[in-house]
Amino acid sequence: MAKKERTTQEKSRDNASRQVIDAAKEAGIELVWDRYENQQPQCKFGSEGNCCRVCAMGPCRIIPGTKRDRGICGADVDTVVARNFVRMIAAGTAAHSDHGRGVAQIFLETARGEVPGYEIKDVEKLKELAPMYDVEVEGRETKEIAIELGEKVIKEFNQAEGGLKMLERAPEKRKDLWKKLGAIPRNIDREVVEAMHRTHIGVDQDYENILLQGTRTALADGWGGSMIATELQDILFGTPGDPWRYATREANRLKANLGVLKEDKVNIIVHGHEPLLSEMIAVASRDPEMIELAKEMGASGINVAGMCCTANEILMRHGIPVAGNFLQQELAIVTGSVEMMIVDVQCVMQALSRVVHDFHTKLVTTSEKAMIREATHMPFDEEDALNSAKNLIRKAIENYPQRKGVNIPDDSEDAVAGFSHEYIKYMLGGSFRSSYWPLNSNIIDGRIRGVAGVVGCNNPAVTLDDAHVTLIEELIANDVLVVQTGCSAIAAAKAGLMEPEKALKKAGPGLRAVCEAVGIPPVLHAGACVDNSRILIALAEMVAVGQENSRLSLGNDISELPVAGAAPEWMSEKAIAIGQYFVTSGVYTVFGVKFPTLSSETVTDYLFNKYEDIYGGKWAFEPDPKKMAQMMIDHIDKKRKALGIEKSRERVLFDMDMRRGLEAE
Repeated sequence: MAKKERTTQEKSRDNASRQVIDAAKEAGIELVWDRYENQQPQCKFGSEGNCCRVCAMGPCRIIPGTKRDRGICGADVDTVVARNFVRMIAAGTAAHSDHGRGVAQIFLETARGEVPGYEIKDVEKLKELAPMYDVEVEGRETKEIAIELGEKVIKEFNQAEGGLKMLERAPEKRKDLWKKLGAIPRNIDREVVEAMHRTHIGVDQDYENILLQGTRTALADGWGGSMIATELQDILFGTPGDPWRYATREANRLKANLGVLKEDKVNIIVHGHEPLLSEMIAVASRDPEMIELAKEMGASGINVAGMCCTANEILMRHGIPVAGNFLQQELAIVTGSVEMMIVDVQCVMQALSRVVHDFHTKLVTTSEKAMIREATHMPFDEEDALNSAKNLIRKAIENYPQRKGVNIPDDSEDAVAGFSHEYIKYMLGGSFRSSYWPLNSNIIDGRIRGVAGVVGCNNPAVTLDDAHVTLIEELIANDVLVVQTGCSAIAAAKAGLMEPEKALKKAGPGLRAVCEAVGIPPVLHAGACVDNSRILIALAEMVAVGQENSRLSLGNDISELPVAGAAPEWMSEKAIAIGQYFVTSGVYTVFGVKFPTLSSETVTDYLFNKYEDIYGGKWAFEPDPKKMAQMMIDHIDKKRKALGIEKSRERVLFDMDMRRGLEAE
């Protein structure tokens, strides 16, 4: 019996997407939801991780309790599931870390003066990061500091010996645990290579040992490649929120959803993950020469909009609007208003090359790592970045007269975005005392129940954005401060949850009071998926505050904090790598949609239960976002009880003697 086709309402929660989905259906244009339906029923062996195809004797489908309980080589379900899980971690780590390597290379070339157009914008952050790599700052020129830092950072990708410097940011208790377990990454590339080697046929056949390598690999992502990418991008392009120049800037205000596309302007979508390209597109689009050319072609100007994680990168630093998240990439083209979609790497659907056949849109690939047949390839030259960007924009402008009519939804929402960990510190503590002290204090006093990181992708198996938004609304209603990255952050922005005036109406009384006093929404946009490292740093800072002042202690390790994480609509291997580095950093992490180890009760129990005894954090799986929220709240309450702060406390007004006591400590 054929499965009933889902309604438009079941495909997406937002009106803009629904409108364009209906338009595509009327025009006979195939979208991601159609292809998802065409793939039903999906293979359960693949979904639950017990299909092994790492050699040509297979593929083998392992069915415990039957004659097929082992593969041809003898591998059991635990080995097969662990191998597949770690291979996902390796692929996700490779994606993030290759991004980090590219940023590090451009950073070094910028410091050497070899790539015109790029510059070091955040000198203060450069000077803060340099000592972590034993780079002397005092009395040296910015160029000298940056060159030495760049050279040392690049070595971490394939150094022969030594650990990753960013790991020093973790609490001492956490580092001691990693060392005891043998989980500390040696370098970034080695852990990915070794993960692939161990999961080759006939190598590692102990699921616990295989998963330990998965931990090393994931930590090389979160505390290595991803953190390198985030920190160096901030130095190159500016730290979101601009924390050392608050008098002139604040976190960016922007609009999000397909309604940001403009009927009277040349619309250019930048889509992918690496900001090296999109940063230059943003700069070049404001060039008077480009704007004048657009007017000559009949447009009133140029409108650049972001898609997916590239959107998060440029909105944080330029206030450029967001057209949508992962599942909306085809929909942007179906509006008929996009002159050019420029893509680099990651999360770019090959189907775009078919959708553009029905429209005037030019699909342009720019990276040699990510080409699409039938798309135009225009290599982005970092050594002549600004002119490369102008050339792309020029081609888009020249395409404007080819429009055949547009169907742009009216829907878009205001949002406040760009909360780097530095900016959160500033918002909490002010210019002269940036600190996480107020956050810890409000958690201890019970106005803020805890903190949740809600991150990840979209998945056509569930209603677009619904799990993200439902989960977030449940959390903030229960006084949980939410920090977001990636497509999940865009989902919240489209739902108005990053607009303080609107979002605070949905927050619990304690959280609302704090956010109103500080001037932030209850849902904080922290960047792209690679910027999950900002959340790791923030968690480490929360621990550090308590070590500075015992009255503000929330424990001595990340695992003791009243925090939790979730990826309710995940789909990519990067998400598994992110989840693993959060779990093994001590964070309880819940995934929705499906989970790739369910066919092995042993491995799933190890990840979902025994991991907590080993790492202090553990995995969980729950497709229902309301149940997921309750699981996270229960975990936060459990941590509050362990800390002895399960009951909220009344606010205490300090008299002079009490203040003197604070100063003495």
